[in-house]
This record gives sequence, structure tokens and C-alpha cells, in this order.
Amino acid sequence: MKKNKLLLLLLFLSFYIQAQQNNIESILSKMSDVSYEKLNEANGYTTFVVQIKQPIDHSDTSKGFFYQKAYLSHKSLENPTVMITEGYSASENKTYELTNLLDANQIQVEHRYFGESIPDSLDYRFLNLKQATGDLHRIRQLFTNVYSNKWISTGISKGGATTIFYRYFYPNDMDVSVPYVAPINQSYEEQRIYDFLDTIGTKECRNKIKDFQILILENREKLIPLLKFYSMGAKVKYSYLTLREAFEYAVMEYPFSFWQHGNDCEKIPSKTATSEEITEHFLSVSDLTLFSDESIQQLSPHYYQSATEMGYYGYETNEFKDYLTELPTDSNPISLFFPFEMTEKFDGQLLNDVNLWLKTEGDKIIYIYGGIDTWTASAVPLNDNVDSEWFILPGKHHDNARIESMTPAEKKRLIEVLERWLGIKLSSEMD
Repeated sequence: MKKNKLLLLLLFLSFYIQAQQNNIESILSKMSDVSYEKLNEANGYTTFVVQIKQPIDHSDTSKGFFYQKAYLSHKSLENPTVMITEGYSASENKTYELTNLLDANQIQVEHRYFGESIPDSLDYRFLNLKQATGDLHRIRQLFTNVYSNKWISTGISKGGATTIFYRYFYPNDMDVSVPYVAPINQSYEEQRIYDFLDTIGTKECRNKIKDFQILILENREKLIPLLKFYSMGAKVKYSYLTLREAFEYAVMEYPFSFWQHGNDCEKIPSKTATSEEITEHFLSVSDLTLFSDESIQQLSPHYYQSATEMGYYGYETNEFKDYLTELPTDSNPISLFFPFEMTEKFDGQLLNDVNLWLKTEGDKIIYIYGGIDTWTASAVPLNDNVDSEWFILPGKHHDNARIESMTPAEKKRLIEVLERWLGIKLSSEMD
């Protein structure tokens, strides 16, 4: 008798789950301005790639429309929903750790002007944060009556910054925001980056980094032929920048990338290293192809946003003037990386407004940063005047400052904060 009841219960649950999955597909089929393709089921989710019709200009639909790509991972209409605010393209559907922790549905949104989410008429005037967050707001509105439980937004790096800007423009869309390693600069050329690079790690390590940069520059004539062969193998070209300009930019980039990705000072080659050993380490930390035509074209929307609204960083060159032959030593290089003529000027008003708003009204935001990540220099400063939480994870960098890397005490605090803000009970275990 008990076995029969158990069997009936399992059958009922199976039918219920199937009904839920079929229900979301039925809902999608009836949504205006949304088309979809069902993907393979994964990790208990019914997944779809969806195309959402978006205005190029949310304040004037006469400017036309484009289709924005997103991935929907559906679990249940009753569960919370996590919106992933990508800062770049979304080339594949993947379940983020916060989604697993909350047992949530997930909508992963590709950023406008990246990947497949590009208007036919590529007018960069409409690549700004007001329009990009307008895209997210419209998606939130489209799915408001589909998922009526709690909503949480999250993103990593530039996607994390997008999470913060989204919260600024639409403070009531999300119950909680969780940006990871998210830089919010304070100026066109973020000065806090230089202070960070001048103080992070030990003095011995910082000196080794500088000495290695000089070693590379002094040996350029031996290294550049090797870099040419590497670039040929990578099938990249250099016309926006020459190979020699790209080489010097990559040398100047080296300290930033070194700390951003958590490299080991003990692995920096010495003066006795071979040209091959120097080149191999150099490329593993600061890849020359970042400054190739292909990379500049791919990242041009990012450089445009940096040069017009978001700010960026430059390079300290004073100590290397005797070794540099190609680079400007008195200007920030952002606009040099944009493949078209820049017509828009930097406007710092948004950064000023957002930084002020975060100090006074930026509640229910969980900031996660890595203690040795260079971008932590541009972190939103700790502030006791708002109901938000900061996690600066010691020894972690841009690639591993995540919940899964937290200590048990840190993770316990994060879960307690989420439970308090969302009014739900969470398991401390993550898949």
C-alpha cells in the first residue's frame, strides 16, 4: 500500500514538473515581441534562447528596433528569478552560482551592441547606460507576471557594473543586486588604479614586475620576431596599432593584468632567462593579441562606453620614458582603441551621480571583490550609511572572487544577508 502511494506521489510530481515546463513554453509562445528556441534540458532546467524586440532608443521608438539575445533557464513559476546582466556578449547558456544557491530561474541577458544583439544601423549614440538598463527594465516588465517571486540581478566585472547602473536607473526592479568584481570609476582616467598598483603586494614583488617590464623593453629586438610568429599562429593582424605599438601597450598592461588575474611573483623570469622563457611568461600575463585588430573590433563597444561614460585606466609611463619609442606618454589610451573616429566626448556626470547615489541610497547590494584584483581599486567604497554588504576576499582575484571561494564564515554572512533581505530560507550547500 505504501509503495503504491509512493508511486502515485512520484507520478504526480512528474506530471506537475512536466506541466510547469510546458506552461512556460506556452507562456513564451503568447508573449509579444519575443521569439524563442527550446534548448536541451540541463541540471533540472528547461532552457531556451530567446530574442526580445527592443527599441534602439527607449524614449523614441521611431528610431527603430533590434533583437536582443537572452537565455532563459526555467525551473518553476514559484521560484525566485536571477537576472544575469552581461557586460559583453552571451555566447553560451550557463547557470551562475547565485542561481544555484537560490534554486532560482535565470534570465541571462546579452548586452546591447555585443554578440548577436546589434542593430542593423550601428549608431553608437544609443550605446549608453540609460539605454542598456532600459533593455533590462523592459525584460523585467515582460516577465513580471510570469515570475512573481523575488528578483535578484547579478553580473561579473563589466556585467557587475551593469548590475549597479541598472539598480541606479531602476531602483525598484530588483529586490537584491549582487555585483561581482565590478568597477565603478570616479573619473575618465581612474586614479585609484595607480595607487593600488603602487601599494599591492610586497615592495620586492613590485620591483620584480618593474624590472621585468624593463627587461622586455630592452630585449625588444629579440622578442618581436617571436611575437610575430605568435601573432601569425593566433591569426591576428595589427593595423589600428602597429605591432611595435601593441608590444609597448602590452608591456605597460603587464602590472594591471598581473594582479588582476592573480599571478605569482616567484614565476617572473630573471635577467638570465632565455628569450623564449621571457616571451612565454609575458604572453601568459599580458597577451599581445589584446591589442590586435580582431580584439579591438570585438571590444570596440566596450572601449566606446569607457571613453564616453564609464571611464577606464591609463598607464604610468614616466619611469619607462627612456625605453618607450612608440607610445604617447601624456594621454589616456582609451580612444586609441576604438576603430572608428570618436565623435562623442567623455561625460562624467553619470559617474558623479551614481557614486553619490550609492553613498546615500544604494541599499540591498552585495559587493564581492578580490583583495588582489586590480579592479578592486575601482570598487564601490565601504559605507555604513546604506544597508548593503561588502565582501573583499583576501588573496582572491578577478577570476576567483566568487561565493564558492568564500570561507565558511564569509559564506554564512552572505547567506544570512540574503535570507534577511529576501525573506526566504536557504541551504548553505551549493552544487
